[in-house]
Amino acid sequence: MLGFEGGEAGDVVGGDGIEGEEVKEKEKGVPAVMRCFDRAKIFVKAGDGGNGVVAFWREKYVPFGGPFGGDGGRGGNVYVEVDGSMNSLLPFQQNIHFRAGRGSHGQGKKQNGAKGEDVVVKVAPGTVIREAAMDGEQGEVLLELLYPGQRALLLLGGRGGRGNASFKSGTNKVPKVAEIGEEGPELWLELELKLVADVGIIGAPNAGKSTLLSVISAAQPAIANYPFTTLLPNLGVVSFDYDSTMVVADLPGLLEGAHRGFGLGHEFLRHTERCSALFVLS
Repeated sequence: MLGFEGGEAGDVVGGDGIEGEEVKEKEKGVPAVMRCFDRAKIFVKAGDGGNGVVAFWREKYVPFGGPFGGDGGRGGNVYVEVDGSMNSLLPFQQNIHFRAGRGSHGQGKKQNGAKGEDVVVKVAPGTVIREAAMDGEQGEVLLELLYPGQRALLLLGGRGGRGNASFKSGTNKVPKVAEIGEEGPELWLELELKLVADVGIIGAPNAGKSTLLSVISAAQPAIANYPFTTLLPNLGVVSFDYDSTMVVADLPGLLEGAHRGFGLGHEFLRHTERCSALFVLS
């Protein structure tokens, strides 16, 4: 193709590029729907502890009742749980903040505050949870959740403050101090989804990967006579008999030079890391 600038012909660039010139990487990211499918960034915060209270027992015929203040309740915890009905991280496209409830404050009559409400972050099977990147360095991996129903404690709620009844001693019979509750920890987290499948189908665009998946399983992926019909991985369950099944993943098309940004790139190949076998369809 000829390029003209200022009335003069520019360099000629063919389909294979100019001889002796290295092909540069294309500055093109993956489609937004793919980024939201297997990557997300969320903020989680455990609940703050409730404050202790300063109170005294004041009742008729009870002289010198003494300190009677209760302790504050512990803040709510943050849990992560695998939901078998989820197959992507798309729900985190809109909802990214998760905060547990604060513990209730203590009251008189040595009544302790109630514990804060816990919050459960539900993720898809195969999700890797790591701390958010700082200064360009990848954060530490905290959890890797693979199986439906798997549950893990992510952040522990803040401890509740002690009331003045907890400070009574032989040398201090009338304490007039109480503690405030501890603040709950907070974190920015990065979620990365790596699908859990037994076999991965990879190959060139429009090679029939989705058609093969629709034939061997009950999955109904989009099928059309043009390349890159599949933008997101599709999962299908293949049944051999009543007791034996296999999960097959259909991945988007792979072009030559995908590592340089051609086509849809090669980021989706992370979904093949947990596959026991790869089926290449050309």
